[in-house]
Amino acid sequence: MMKKIFLLLSVLFPFSIVAIHAQDVIVPDGYEIVDSVIFRPAASVDSSLIGKSIFSVMPSGTEGKEATVHIYQSQSIVDALNDYALKNSSKPISGYRVRIFFDNRQSARSLSASVLSSFVSSHPGIAAYRSYSNPYFKVSAGDFRNKSGALQLLAKVKSEFPKAFIVKENIKYPVVDSSKPFVTDTLKVVRPVKQ
Repeated sequence: MMKKIFLLLSVLFPFSIVAIHAQDVIVPDGYEIVDSVIFRPAASVDSSLIGKSIFSVMPSGTEGKEATVHIYQSQSIVDALNDYALKNSSKPISGYRVRIFFDNRQSARSLSASVLSSFVSSHPGIAAYRSYSNPYFKVSAGDFRNKSGALQLLAKVKSEFPKAFIVKENIKYPVVDSSKPFVTDTLKVVRPVKQ
C-alpha cells in the first residue's frame, strides 16, 4: 500500500488544518516544512474488498492464480445477497465493552468527561465512548465481539479503574487486526521557523 504524503498548511488559518498536495505549496519566508507523525484508527474492514462481491475476488486461473472456481447461480441469488448486505450495512453488532465509569451524582457529567479524556490519552488506539442514560453518565471502552477480548482489556485497566466491569452492548465493528488498533502515518507540516 502506497502512503500519500500531504502537506498541512496552517499558516493562514492557525486554528484549522488544510491538507493539500506537497508539490502545490510554496513555503513563505520565515516558515519551514517538517515531518509530523499522526495516529489514526486502523481499518474496521479490509478496504480493498469494499464494494466488491466475494465472487469477484475469488482466485481464477485466467489471472495466473493456482485455483479456478466456477460458480453457477441464478441472478435472483446474487440480487438477494446484495439486498441483504445493503439492508444490514448499518445494523448494530452485539458485543462487549468495559465500563470504566458509571455514576449519577451531580458532578457525574464533568467526571465522565474527565475519565474519558484520561482513558483516551493513556490508552491510544482503544475506542472509548461516553453516554447518558437517565440518570447515569457512563464511559465504556473497547469494541469486542466476544467476552474474552473484553476480559483482557479489563485486566489491563483494572489497576487504573478499580470499579470497571464488563457490559454487553451494541458495538461498532471491531478493527481487522486487534494487535494493531491504530496506524501511524507521516505528514509534512508548514510551521514558523523556531528562533
